[in-house]
Amino acid sequence: MKKRITKKTRRRLTFLSSIILLLVGVIVSSVFKDMCQVLKNKNEIVLLTDRYNSLLHEEESLQSEITKLQDSEYVARYAREKFMYSLPNEVIIKLPSAKE
Repeated sequence: MKKRITKKTRRRLTFLSSIILLLVGVIVSSVFKDMCQVLKNKNEIVLLTDRYNSLLHEEESLQSEITKLQDSEYVARYAREKFMYSLPNEVIIKLPSAKE
């Protein structure tokens, strides 16, 4: 024979079901928020790795420039080219570069 569910039992089941659904909703939203943060952090890692590699390349370039600038012949040639200094009896002819 069938057992009848009383009003009190039905209320208790409804209350427990709503609590369980609320807890599941909180857990799902927490997991979603954490996953979004993980994806954001992964993207930031990629960006920072690229920035790090570009800074390493720039450091290599600057170290190379430092080494070159320690050579007096290079400094003299650089100054003549960049600032159009000339040696006695030397004529400077400026050619248009590809950038212009």
